[in-house]
Amino acid sequence: MLLVVTYSRSARRDLRNACRAHEESVVRRLGRAALLSATEFGAFQALRLREKHGLDVQVERVRPFEPGDAPDRVREAASAYEAREAASTPYHRFASGRDLPSTAQMKGTDL
Repeated sequence: MLLVVTYSRSARRDLRNACRAHEESVVRRLGRAALLSATEFGAFQALRLREKHGLDVQVERVRPFEPGDAPDRVREAASAYEAREAASTPYHRFASGRDLPSTAQMKGTDL
């Protein structure tokens, strides 16, 4: 997929118009941004906006994130944390004393 992010009012307007006119190429609209299909036509729309608006349009290639893309310890930590008894308990306190990764460990480790 292609992520198109706009940084000006006119670029936002043109992105919105392109999305309305070519709904079959739109995976999802996100206000100031849109995910376009990874097709030549999706690239054409993104590059057309970039050509017209310059740096007011950012285009990135993205791929979906699947739970299996994360290490087991991160998936287990997320599952355990969401099953906690008190919703107000912050993760660092919840993980303390358990066999779960700390926030510092996770922040310092790339996927």
